[in-house]
Amino acid sequence: MLLELNQRIQSLADPKKADLALRYFKTGEGEYGEGDVFLGIRAPDLRILSKEYRQLPIKDCFTLLKSQYHESRMLALFILVLKFKKAKGPEQDLIYKLYLKHSEYINNWDLVDCSAPHISGPYLVNRNKAVLYTLVKSPLLWDRRIAMISCFSLIRDHQFTDALKLAELLLHDKEDLMHKAVGWMLREIGNRDKAIEAAFLEQHATSMPRVMLRYAIEKFTKEERQHFLGLK
Repeated sequence: MLLELNQRIQSLADPKKADLALRYFKTGEGEYGEGDVFLGIRAPDLRILSKEYRQLPIKDCFTLLKSQYHESRMLALFILVLKFKKAKGPEQDLIYKLYLKHSEYINNWDLVDCSAPHISGPYLVNRNKAVLYTLVKSPLLWDRRIAMISCFSLIRDHQFTDALKLAELLLHDKEDLMHKAVGWMLREIGNRDKAIEAAFLEQHATSMPRVMLRYAIEKFTKEERQHFLGLK
């Protein structure tokens, strides 16, 4: 099945779209996506394919996740998300553990964002959150982004404490992708409880990166945005 799937993936390749993706995902030397290889397949097409191959064995999903091709890794994650939603008990445990074990292959923002809120996030909603504090201290950017974006599931469940603690730990992260991730999660908290987000910003706006702050206050009124930007 995996061989057949790889052939299907190759049949969808579009060199023109691949060239555009190389620039969009910043794959140049020294950039966060350095060395990534693209086939030029749209995410909606990969989602369709994931439903067709949702019965791919878990071990083959993680083999596919190690592919050199960005779209193959995304497809592997789409399939794992579908599997995780249907899995129970030991199978869900296995997907979650292997997901974190293979984080080095979840190596771009779109790969994290299409999977962490649907695998690691939901898994941790009613469990101990200690792993998030290990991930957030990782030298690997993708571990840190997984930690922060996993909080989306907690935030949806109106669990804000861990997201706020992680946001505080990431205030001085050097990566722009983390600034955006933290700002996004703060904004999601504000969508549910604006007062909690505002209290966090009152305390930390002066020290947080401007990109993080701008993402966080995107849904605020013009006057509120001016207030928090004025604290910088």
